[in-house]
Amino acid sequence: MNLSQQLINGLVLGHAYALVAIGWTLLLGVARLVNFGHGQMYMLGAFVTWWAVTKAGVPYALALPIAMCVGALFGVIMQRVMLKATLEQNLVSIMIMTLGFGYVFSGGAALVFGSTGEILDTALSRQEITMGDLWMTWQDAAIIVAAILVFISLKWVLDGTRVGRLVRMVAEDPKLAMLAGVNVRRVYYGVFAFEGAAVAFAAGMVAPRTPILTSMGFDEVIMTFVVVVLGGIGSVTGSYFAGIALGLFTALFGALVSPAYTTAAAFLVLIALLVLRPGGLSAGSAGGVH
Repeated sequence: MNLSQQLINGLVLGHAYALVAIGWTLLLGVARLVNFGHGQMYMLGAFVTWWAVTKAGVPYALALPIAMCVGALFGVIMQRVMLKATLEQNLVSIMIMTLGFGYVFSGGAALVFGSTGEILDTALSRQEITMGDLWMTWQDAAIIVAAILVFISLKWVLDGTRVGRLVRMVAEDPKLAMLAGVNVRRVYYGVFAFEGAAVAFAAGMVAPRTPILTSMGFDEVIMTFVVVVLGGIGSVTGSYFAGIALGLFTALFGALVSPAYTTAAAFLVLIALLVLRPGGLSAGSAGGVH
């Protein structure tokens, strides 16, 4: 086993995990709810990107914002349907509805795009960066750069802008924020739109590395859940480092033991960490978005 190559693979995989999880991190931190259709939204983002590039002939750089717009639209539609339950914090109803949306998305994608897998090739994925025996594609490098820029941008918005202050107010106490004149409904719509756009962008970036399947959403939502909980609920910084840690663990465990057991092993590590450190990697993460 080439340890250095596995570390590179782990860093790429970790940034991909973090990028996929960023929308869910904000959703959990603000709306205090989980979207179990997140993985299927990821799958839709991958298929929309593939369709735009291969069928519509759109340049890859333009296909990404198209997928983000579609993802944001689906996020707004979901929130419109669930708004009453969201305002009431009816978590059981929200879980059932998001699961239902996930199955609808999967069925719709199978009807529109077919049940067979697709491959998305881009100019970035076809070109390699070699450093002696080590290598990665330019798509891998783009994933790392994109993840870093997204996390830095989101952190800046949350900490340094009026929008970020409104989001943090709603995350801390939505009823008090409403009494203070904050349009809580608009914040919830914005958060769901961001989640949809963010996961579609992540899908478009990661899709050239893997086959695009209608069944791919389940694995993504599982790993997203691990990243978000491992990093601390609502912690943007925590999710970033948790994603990298999970990516390195997955790459090394898959090389040393077996790729078939990486998900089970990741959950064992998560359980052990939560026993020792219930707040996740980010201390004090239960108090909202940060």
